[in-house]
Amino acid sequence: MPPRGPVSLASSHWPLHSESTCPRPPGWLRTCGLEAARPLSVDAFGAATAKLRDRLNPRHRLPSFVSLAILATAATAQEPGKGEFVGYQQAIGDSGVSYAMVPIPGGTFRMGSPAAEKDRKDDEGPQVEVQVAPFWMGKCEVTWAEYDLWNTDASRPQNKKPDGVSRPTPPYMDMTFTMGRDGHPAICMSHVAARQYCKWLSEKTGKYHRLPTEAEWEFACRAGTTTAWSFGDDAKLAGDFATFADNSPRVLEPGAPPTLAYAKVGQKKPNAFGLHDMHGNVAEWVADTYLVDAFAEANGKAPRVDPFFPPLKDDRGRPARWPHVARGGSWRDPLPALRSAARLSSEPAWNQRDPQVPKSWWYLTDGQHIGFRVVRPLREPTAEDKARFEGL
Repeated sequence: MPPRGPVSLASSHWPLHSESTCPRPPGWLRTCGLEAARPLSVDAFGAATAKLRDRLNPRHRLPSFVSLAILATAATAQEPGKGEFVGYQQAIGDSGVSYAMVPIPGGTFRMGSPAAEKDRKDDEGPQVEVQVAPFWMGKCEVTWAEYDLWNTDASRPQNKKPDGVSRPTPPYMDMTFTMGRDGHPAICMSHVAARQYCKWLSEKTGKYHRLPTEAEWEFACRAGTTTAWSFGDDAKLAGDFATFADNSPRVLEPGAPPTLAYAKVGQKKPNAFGLHDMHGNVAEWVADTYLVDAFAEANGKAPRVDPFFPPLKDDRGRPARWPHVARGGSWRDPLPALRSAARLSSEPAWNQRDPQVPKSWWYLTDGQHIGFRVVRPLREPTAEDKARFEGL
C-alpha cells in the first residue's frame, strides 16, 4: 500500500542545492528523460520525479520527499563526500564487518496516534506537531556481528559498571537463547549498554553515532504515512513487512516444535525510506526516558523542534536503569504492538532472572525482545549536545 499523509519538508533541513549532486539515477529515471551515466542534480531530479508522479495512478503517488529519499537510498556509496546526503556502507575498522546507513530527510509530522486509531494506548497522545532535523539511520538493526566487536575489543578494559570507556564483562549465559547469531539482531543489552556501544562506534568510525530520539524513530518509521503501520492500515499486509508473534515461530533445535523467535535482519520488505524491520523482529531502544504524558502540552508546546527527554539519574547519581522507551514491537508481540505510534516502557522485569547481586548493568536476561539501531545526525553536534546522549 502506498504511503498516505505526507509530512511537510522544511527546506532549511535539506542540505543539497542546485549545484549539488545525488547518486546516479536508476533505470526508471531514464524513462523520464535522464541518463544514468551522469550524476543527477537536485533540480533535474525534481523535474524527473514530477514526470514520474504524473505517470502514476494518483492513488499510488509518493510524496516528493519520499521519492528523493528512495533515490538517495538506491545507490550505496562507500563513503559520502563532504556535503553529500546519500546512503552509504560503513566499515567498522578493519574487522570486515560493516553496516548500511540510510538518509532520512528532516521535516515536520504529527507524532503519536489519532484518537480513533484501533488499539491506541493513552500514552500515544495527544498528537503533537514535531520537527526533526535530517539524519542517517541504520538500514537494519544492529547485529551480533557488529555488537560482538565491542564486547571483544581487547583495547578496552572490562568493568561491571559503565564508565564511558570500558566494555561489558562477559555474559554468564548465551544471550542469543539459541535463536541464532549470524545475521541476527543483537539483543538483551541494557539501555546504557546500547548508549555505550554507540559511543564506542563513534570512536571506531570517526563519525558520531547515537540512539535515535523517540521523535526521530517515529518520523523514520512512518516515512510520510499517517496510517497505523508504515505499510498502511491493512493488517493482512503485515507478514510482508514485519516479524511478530503470528509469523515468528520456527524450529530452533532438531526435533523441537516451532517456537517464537527473532529473524535475520533485512529479510522483510523495507518502508518507503528503505528501512527494514521497523515493525517487529526486535523492539528498539530509543534515547529518551519514558514519560507516560510525553506528548502533553506541559512537556512542550507545538511545534516541538527535535524533542528529547534525556535519561535520568538515580538517587546515587548513576544512570537510571528504568524506565526508557522502546519502539516498534518485537517477534513475540501481537501486531497492534508494532504500530508506528506504539510505545513500550522498560521495567525491572526485563532483568528478573539475572542471578547476580547486584544485577548486571550491561545485560537484560529477560530482554530477549530488545535491540536497537543507530543514527548519525547530518550536522555534527556540539560537545554539549553529545553529552546529553552519552552522559553517565
